[in-house]
Amino acid sequence: MSGLHAPAHSAASTPQSPWALLRLISGHVCLHASMAGMRLAAPLWALQQGYGPFAVGFLLALFSLSQVFLALPAGRFADRHGLRKPVSWAVVASIAGATAAALYPHFAVLCFAALMMGGATGSAAIALQRHVGRAAADATDLRRVFSWLSIGPAISNFLGPVCAGLLIDHAGVWLGGKVADHNGFVAAFALTALLPSLAWMCVRTTRELEPVVHAGGVPPSAWPLFKEPMMRRLLLVNWLLSSCWDVHTFVVPVLGHERGYSASVIGTILGAFAVAAAVVRVFLPLLASRLREWAVVTTAMVVTALLFAVYPLMPSAWAMGVCSVLLGLTLGTVQPMIMSTLHQITPHALHGQAIALRLMTINLSSVLMPMLFGTAGVVVGVSVVFWTVGALVGLGSHAAWRLRSEDYLSPGRPKAN
Repeated sequence: MSGLHAPAHSAASTPQSPWALLRLISGHVCLHASMAGMRLAAPLWALQQGYGPFAVGFLLALFSLSQVFLALPAGRFADRHGLRKPVSWAVVASIAGATAAALYPHFAVLCFAALMMGGATGSAAIALQRHVGRAAADATDLRRVFSWLSIGPAISNFLGPVCAGLLIDHAGVWLGGKVADHNGFVAAFALTALLPSLAWMCVRTTRELEPVVHAGGVPPSAWPLFKEPMMRRLLLVNWLLSSCWDVHTFVVPVLGHERGYSASVIGTILGAFAVAAAVVRVFLPLLASRLREWAVVTTAMVVTALLFAVYPLMPSAWAMGVCSVLLGLTLGTVQPMIMSTLHQITPHALHGQAIALRLMTINLSSVLMPMLFGTAGVVVGVSVVFWTVGALVGLGSHAAWRLRSEDYLSPGRPKAN
């Protein structure tokens, strides 16, 4: 990237051993599962206490809102201190939020827990992704390691809510009470306080990489990244594709409700999407040497646009389920390719802040887009929301195509063979 080259003596890449990568993935799963469990348990507690949909929506938004404001400071902190120190602080913050919820379940305390755990998970993810990316040997290795790392959130989004839900339903009964009583929720909150400590056990022995030496001793700022055409294209593509996740999560329940489908059917359609996204990420590392980031992302955008065009026209739940699986397989390929490209177009000294910029756009979208979708759905109908987002993604595929530069690798990182 012009004007943002790392110094010639920046840290060299160090190959990532499979065992070390597995520990990092396990730590990511534990910390993310803690937040995912709280994201299920806290709204259910609020609903049980009589709080309305607006309060529940506000509570859920806090998980993403904290990441919007903390992302860049967390990125700078990771660029300065590496992996273990940012993760240790994230673990402390996550435990503090969950413990507070377990000791004193109250709406204000749950809002505090949402802010703490959302910010902690985002900050830890930045440090983990930065470390894994810097340790990769070349572009092929980048695609491989980020494909493996992206499996973590898919596992934790299943593991955290399922375990929290089981405790809510059964812990109270085990203690002589009833389903979903006070003890059940306290047990679920306690679980979310335990998981971050397991994450620290997985990460604490990881060897730090050599620090990046800054020219003149002054750490660079991430804001000049916005002047780079390649970064602007990547953030635009990332925002469009993350909006597809949001619109699918929001619109499918509304569309299913309009057609009279049961909650279990709607949940199965959404679950099929999540499982498909996880499955395709298992196979991506095996194909890493044959893939090119720009080609995968461009194809994903075109296919997503076509699927969004036909999704509202599907006549049955089975047909919607097939579309959901295909969409999951398509969108599941995107994050590893985006992360690989991001590390190739930014200098070593800015990797943490560049990851933070990406995280900011995703979480800002997660906060704002559901409200926009809801308003548009009331005015023009949910099918039009699908078609509009699909059209935007199709048009945005041109930006993805223009990510195909052969010489954007950051200094010091060898190209793939």
